[in-house]
Amino acid sequence: METWRIVATSAFLLGGLVMILVGMAQARDRKGARKDDVRRALLVGAVIVAVVAVLIAYVLPSVVAWGVVGATAIAVVFVTMMD
Repeated sequence: METWRIVATSAFLLGGLVMILVGMAQARDRKGARKDDVRRALLVGAVIVAVVAVLIAYVLPSVVAWGVVGATAIAVVFVTMMD
């Protein structure tokens, strides 16, 4: 496996983890939310991140892979910095 794939996958997984945690926090903060809602947010987020990480690691061309990593980084900055 090429080095750039390892770096891109690792960067995406880091950003994906932050996005999963944000999604879980938003699910928890909803009015009338239950623990099952938070677990469902975790499960859906983890599955999506895992599928995209495998695609980055093995399938996607470099431009698309780095585009996904860049979009994830922008989303993390936007979600964590907005007030």
